[in-house]
Amino acid sequence: MRVSKRTSGAVALGAAVALIASGCSGSDDGGDAGNTADGAIVIDGTQPEVPLVPANTTETGGGAIIDYLWTGLVEYPNNGGAPQNAVAESIETTDSKVYTIKIKKGLKFHDGSEVKAANFTKAWNWAAYSPNGAQNSSFFADIQGFADVQSEDPDADGPQKAPPPKAKELTGLKVVDDYTFEVTLAAPTAVFPTKLGYSAFVPLPDVFFTQTPEEFGKKPVGNGPVKFVSWEDDVSIKLTRFDDYTLRDKMKIKDVDVKLYQEDTAAYNDLLAGNLDFQQQVPVSALAGDKWKNDLGERAIQSTTPSTGIIAFPMYDAKFKDPKLRKAISLAVNRQEITDKIFFGNRTPADSWANPLTPGAVAGNCTACQFNADEAKRLFAESSGYQGEMVFYYNADASHKDWMEAVAQSVKNVLGINARAEGIPTFAVFRQQINAHKMTGPYRAGWQQDYPDVENWVNPLYVKGGSSNDGLYSNPQVDTLAKEASGAANLDEAHAKFAEAVKIIDADVPSIPVYFQGQQSGHSDKIKKVELTNVGEIDITSVEL
Repeated sequence: MRVSKRTSGAVALGAAVALIASGCSGSDDGGDAGNTADGAIVIDGTQPEVPLVPANTTETGGGAIIDYLWTGLVEYPNNGGAPQNAVAESIETTDSKVYTIKIKKGLKFHDGSEVKAANFTKAWNWAAYSPNGAQNSSFFADIQGFADVQSEDPDADGPQKAPPPKAKELTGLKVVDDYTFEVTLAAPTAVFPTKLGYSAFVPLPDVFFTQTPEEFGKKPVGNGPVKFVSWEDDVSIKLTRFDDYTLRDKMKIKDVDVKLYQEDTAAYNDLLAGNLDFQQQVPVSALAGDKWKNDLGERAIQSTTPSTGIIAFPMYDAKFKDPKLRKAISLAVNRQEITDKIFFGNRTPADSWANPLTPGAVAGNCTACQFNADEAKRLFAESSGYQGEMVFYYNADASHKDWMEAVAQSVKNVLGINARAEGIPTFAVFRQQINAHKMTGPYRAGWQQDYPDVENWVNPLYVKGGSSNDGLYSNPQVDTLAKEASGAANLDEAHAKFAEAVKIIDADVPSIPVYFQGQQSGHSDKIKKVELTNVGEIDITSVEL
């Protein structure tokens, strides 16, 4: 899962929902190859939080670059269809517990080495081994032996260190031959093949294991349709076509310059001036009166994405321990007013914990999402209360100021708390404070779906040790139900268990779902055709000039 830094809060697409994009859908032959020689585009991006190591990247700035540089076992089609094999030749199982994965022969990394089965198993073992500190480590919890490669710090941020894990490798991974490996899960897990398109599961070249992760991540070597050229912090990341790429989604142009913006209005001005070829989310200020549509005309792209704008609580702060207080704050937020007045109807008030477009999600299951001033006041009176100023934090390099201020004002008006919103200059600094568990008030935490299943809206966010459980929420009942759900042999059983877990989450209110996402993108006159990926990013392999 990736926490989003984008203007919208998050952008994603479930398996059953198609994004609206200009141009036609992609073809297996890669389209017209006549314009591939020298074409180049400039697209918007933001400074990655950490060096570009797939299993250690949990936010969209770095995640988008990783999606361009790597290709996984499966891919999620732009049209919202079911996952399709990419690097995988086949993924087979008879019991949803033991999976035999064969990969295609002759595929190469950008350094010319061949992609083999061991490049997957070594990458997964590295990510799962807790001393390596990979933020996406929890995604490998399904695999047999995960508990033995993990160890817990006995005093969190205290002086004691975590003991070495019992094992260094997952017992559930076995290389059969150069192009085949076997994955044994701790329990039957029907959703496992669907997850394999997420970037945590991509292969790593042998060179990764000869360097530090930081060294590799500043000059990454992937296996995708473009390869890394250079990275100047806060300025740009340059990519170029990988001519030895042989899978379906070959590049039709040569170069991609990802310009790293500190402010989304600057990116929009560049788009209008012809200095930027694609912006994923136009500023909120451009939504008023459909200004963005008038500015861009046929170059405007309206899309619907199952993703959610969220505010999270720092559960490690004693001020927010009381669930009655947290629910009172959530009930005091007038979501309809925010989506109407701040987003001009381009967002929808959130009323469920997982976006309702996600397979397995239950619509309307967030009782804490209802605006109810009287109930909010009653719960606040029964709660531990709140002393002093309540600051709602957000990253100031995108259009979050107005809606976060509206949330704070709504809480202030209903509960009488001295609440205000405060911006942290950049997303990178914002995320550093979140990861260090130094937040002293509720903070923006948009959500981008990694794969189309409700599991992705529970396990990473609300299970203890989840990759994006940044507020350190913990409830043993949720952990138990989520484990039972993840180990269900069929999706119906899994989704029913996740629904039980969500009822407990709803009572605890560890975060505040605020709005469901709609995305407004734009491209330059230079682009003749472009599609959006399943997560709302530009599909750079679809671009024709």
